Amino acid sequence: MTVRALAEGEQLLTLRKGGIREENKHFEIEHDRFFLYPTFDHQRNDLVRQSHLPELARALEEGVWPDREPPAEALIQDGGIPQPDRVRIRAWAEVSASYLITDPRAIDALSPYYIWTPDYAEKRLAWKRRHPLHVIVLRTYRIPRPVTVKVRPEYQGCRSWIDLYRDLPFEGTPVLSDDEFERASEEIEAIASDAVPVPA
Repeated sequence: MTVRALAEGEQLLTLRKGGIREENKHFEIEHDRFFLYPTFDHQRNDLVRQSHLPELARALEEGVWPDREPPAEALIQDGGIPQPDRVRIRAWAEVSASYLITDPRAIDALSPYYIWTPDYAEKRLAWKRRHPLHVIVLRTYRIPRPVTVKVRPEYQGCRSWIDLYRDLPFEGTPVLSDDEFERASEEIEAIASDAVPVPA
């Protein structure tokens, strides 16, 4: 769902603390630009704002399922979505800015720039409480034609980065105009820069 929201210009940032399978269990920005690989591990209705629930079912179209049909909506509610055989990659992103946040008020103030419920975003902040939350502002580009990629076992699970077994060109059209993106980036910076914790 997050990948689709980024590709549609409905979300401008991502919040990371590090996946369960992350080395050292901590998040690090490993690349300045990367392709957005859709995953289905955390697709649940209660994590997305009411206004974006119709998009959740459409997000399943990013997968190619064994029986050619996306999972039923009941599976979305239960969080029991099976993994697809293949996924469609249709966008890439570059890191425009990043911030470290510990203040829940900042996460709430940033809510216009993500589709999750504020409650879910604050839970991300509360997880591993001693570590700040990475707020990463992304400039997203739609590639000219979606590319279908086979889902390999090593791609699955809760992780931030995977290495694809094929080369893809970084080309395409930005999902937001320069003016729109610059205006939003300035607003995000005004909120997030005040929340950067002082190094110990």
